Amino acid sequence: MEIYKGEKKRHQLEKHSIAHLFSFPAEEFMEVREYERDEWMIQEGRRPDFLFYVIEAKIYVTYQNGKVSLINFINKNDYIGEMELLHEVYYTKGIQASAKTVCFALPIYRCRAQLLQDAKFLRELAKFLSAKATLMASKYSQSLAFPLENRLADFILQTAYEGVYKEKHVTVCDYLGVSYRHLLHVLTQFCQKGYLQKEGRGYQIKQYDSLSELAEALKNK
Repeated sequence: MEIYKGEKKRHQLEKHSIAHLFSFPAEEFMEVREYERDEWMIQEGRRPDFLFYVIEAKIYVTYQNGKVSLINFINKNDYIGEMELLHEVYYTKGIQASAKTVCFALPIYRCRAQLLQDAKFLRELAKFLSAKATLMASKYSQSLAFPLENRLADFILQTAYEGVYKEKHVTVCDYLGVSYRHLLHVLTQFCQKGYLQKEGRGYQIKQYDSLSELAEALKNK
């Protein structure tokens, strides 16, 4: 993990300024942090010291009884640690970067009282939480309304790194709610159609347009 300093920090704060989300000068307290792919931002069960505001996408993961379960994706302009900010007692999920990620980090121990009394920030946070709940409901409806081909195409595009998809099959099965056999069948179809090419433990994306067309059906529902 790298903490930006000097001009590098000022550049990010100016380029992606979020001062308008607060009634107090929050950016004076912020750190700008960069995490590498697969680096843990928050460990499961450990309360974060910061409220994060995301500039690039990550994967949201929780470990339970030794089993990895992918819960949700975190995207640009999302918050991390908002539930811990709002609740004194909250079981924290693990947060892991899926690619090099830059985010703003606001220290909760210094700003909690100001944040919880800031009507402007709380309105924006309420909008975010509402959109997050709607997205989770949409994910559930998609699992009922769309075949695996569409949902897997969307998943591949979200998790691929530098054109390579290599998520563990058991994690994907759990997230998409499908059998291991069904997942392998659709991956084989994608390879036969030329969408993907098997390379070692991963798959090289060969036809982004074809996968995007399948994934787009989810957004047009």
